[in-house]
Amino acid sequence: MNLIDANIGEEYIIKDIVTDDEELNSFLFSLGCYSGEPITVISHRKGGCVVSIKDARYNIDNELAKAISI
Repeated sequence: MNLIDANIGEEYIIKDIVTDDEELNSFLFSLGCYSGEPITVISHRKGGCVVSIKDARYNIDNELAKAISI
C-alpha cells in the first residue's frame, strides 16, 4: 500500500521508499521521510497529497506518494 491509498487523518508507519532514483530518495530522507517514521495524510489533492511528517506539513506529488510504501 502507498500514500495514494491512505485514509485521511490516519497515522501510518513508513515501511519502505520504493524508488531507483537516488535524488528522490535523498530528498525524501531530508524531509524526515524514511523507514520506521510515522506519516499522516492530511488531504488528497488532484496532483498529489498533503502529508504530516515530524510536525511539519508537505505537499507531495503523486510520483512521491507512490514511492512511499506504508
